[in-house]
Amino acid sequence: MTSITNQRPLFITGIGTGVGKTVVSAIICQASGAAYWKPVQTGDQHNSDTIEVSRLITNPEVQFIPERFRLKQPLSPHAAAEMEGIAINPDDFRLPEVRPLLIEGAGGVMVPLNNQGFLMSDMMKRWNVKVIIVSDTYLGSINHTLLTIEYLKQKHIEISGVIFNNAGNIQSENVILNFSGIPCLLRIYKEQVLTPGIIAQYAGKLIINRNRE
Repeated sequence: MTSITNQRPLFITGIGTGVGKTVVSAIICQASGAAYWKPVQTGDQHNSDTIEVSRLITNPEVQFIPERFRLKQPLSPHAAAEMEGIAINPDDFRLPEVRPLLIEGAGGVMVPLNNQGFLMSDMMKRWNVKVIIVSDTYLGSINHTLLTIEYLKQKHIEISGVIFNNAGNIQSENVILNFSGIPCLLRIYKEQVLTPGIIAQYAGKLIINRNRE
């Protein structure tokens, strides 16, 4: 079980880029009605993650909060910002007051936001979030997932659980769950096309507790 509370935001991170964070965000927003916020968007501005989540869900409760930074190049935030002459600093971000709130990160936990050591995990720590890790099943994903979990534990950042995208490799998934002790919240299988109907089906399998802490 995971929870979307009225007090603490939920932060969606991944073991790398392109592992399914936006799909997971859509499923959780559909299930919970949480507001969606992508603080830093890089790449195609006409097909942003905010636009994709809005396309995939039908829950009328969901609010969409504008990105703080919209960067044109499909690069790490620190590199994309530098190319546009922008400096991203911790104080540039103000956590939205709306609750429940879901935040989708960019890439993984150690993605840099600037060249002064400001990392994605620093935002997690500052905002006292609970984290869901999105894993995949590619070769090397065991190592990447366990490293992500260990890093967050060392930083004392609470992990709600892991969601497996392109699921089905039970051996790999069991190794991750047994070694880490982190619960699996959902398995998302390979789909030819993602539609709002499919997102709603997965949302129905995800148990959300919306009680206050």
